[in-house]
Parts: sequence; C-alpha cells; structure tokens
Amino acid sequence: MTRERALLIILTVAACTLITRLIPFVLFGGKRKVPKAVEYLGAILPAAIMATLVVYCLKGADLFSASHGIPEFASVAVTAALHAWKRNVLLSIAAGTLCYMFLVQAVF
Repeated sequence: MTRERALLIILTVAACTLITRLIPFVLFGGKRKVPKAVEYLGAILPAAIMATLVVYCLKGADLFSASHGIPEFASVAVTAALHAWKRNVLLSIAAGTLCYMFLVQAVF
C-alpha cells in the first residue's frame, strides 16, 4: 500500500468519525427537545449491550474442557457485581475483560 493511499484511508476514517460525532449536536443542539425515542434508546441500550456481551462471551464456554468455563463465568460475575456496585458500564466491561485475561493467561 502506498503512503498516499494510507493517508487517504486515515483521512476518510477521521472525517467519518468527526461527522458521526457532530450529527447529534447538529440535530439536538441548542434548546431543541430530544425526541422520546432517542431518550428511550439512551436508557435501554446500555443494558442491551451488556446482555449481548454476556451471551457473546459465554457462547464458547466449554463446560467439559479443563477449565470447565470457570474463567468465563467468573468474569461475568465480576462484571455484574462491579456494575451493580458502581453503575459504570466502561469500568465493568474493562474489569471483566482484565479478570478473564488474567484467569486465562495466568491461572488456567
């Protein structure tokens, strides 16, 4: 890949990212009222994303392997407990990921 092509790809991705970040401010900026549908999505999507991540993480857990799915289920428990305690999605996901990686790399 040439340098020009790589630069063009980077600029395109940067422009698309900037546009998607600016759209909410353009649509809902100022004193405009946020539509009920957007408020609903803002309230329901974090829980839906967490549920999707749990299903995705546990779909490959093999209960009959050497670790018996312990790293997966322990990490989900850490994530759920931390989320119930702190109510911070990013912190919960990061801690669950770190727990899983530690268990897989160092313990099992």
